[in-house]
Amino acid sequence: MIFFVTGGSRGVGEAIVDAAAAAGHDVAFTYVHAAERAAAVEARARAMGRRCHAYQLDVRDSTAVEAVGEEVLSDFGTVEVVVANAGIARDGLAVSMSDEDWHRVIDTNLSGAFYVARQFLPTFLAARRGRLVFISSIACNGVTGGINYAASKAGLLGLSATLAREYGGRGITSNVVVPGLFETDLVAGNDAKRRFWSEHCPVGRPGRVDELATTVLFLASDGASYVNGHALCVTGGQEWGP
Repeated sequence: MIFFVTGGSRGVGEAIVDAAAAAGHDVAFTYVHAAERAAAVEARARAMGRRCHAYQLDVRDSTAVEAVGEEVLSDFGTVEVVVANAGIARDGLAVSMSDEDWHRVIDTNLSGAFYVARQFLPTFLAARRGRLVFISSIACNGVTGGINYAASKAGLLGLSATLAREYGGRGITSNVVVPGLFETDLVAGNDAKRRFWSEHCPVGRPGRVDELATTVLFLASDGASYVNGHALCVTGGQEWGP
């Protein structure tokens, strides 16, 4: 299969690109600024004998999403799996949240996911097959000091459920992965969150990004062809956080 992964140069996205290539899939992925890191991810996939190419893209820009989407289709011929992973956080309490921080997070995490899904839906419809996977967060249930992030990640649930209803009869599935705390750049150095998770999560530790990537590969597989409109929690059993 051919994957398209947004935010594939680091963290969860990087793990998904690595896992997809290791499983024998070709991968196109995007990055915003980390060109050198993206090149390293690209090189690892190619060393496995897979086609892989990184594209610079800010998913907030719908025109840029369209242009990169067309370039990917030209380079790879088609796309069969879209993983909307690109996301940012700009923390702050609601009373002092700036318009800029609100819109930047919503536009990246939610609107960007919609733009990407919309771009590849015609390809999926023509093939009568496609997999949409959105990376949400346990913060979708609400999180202190991150109202913009929580709203964006909760919005993905409604976005995906609607796509599942609209296109499930066309061989297209849409699902959401809801991660708990994983060892990524977004939590690097946050000892308080790591300690909270280790103390309260039933598994007793944060997650590993390879565990999340494996979940995404399952949802992309033929084995998940009857899994549609679902939000799959990968939280170690911890359904709430600080």
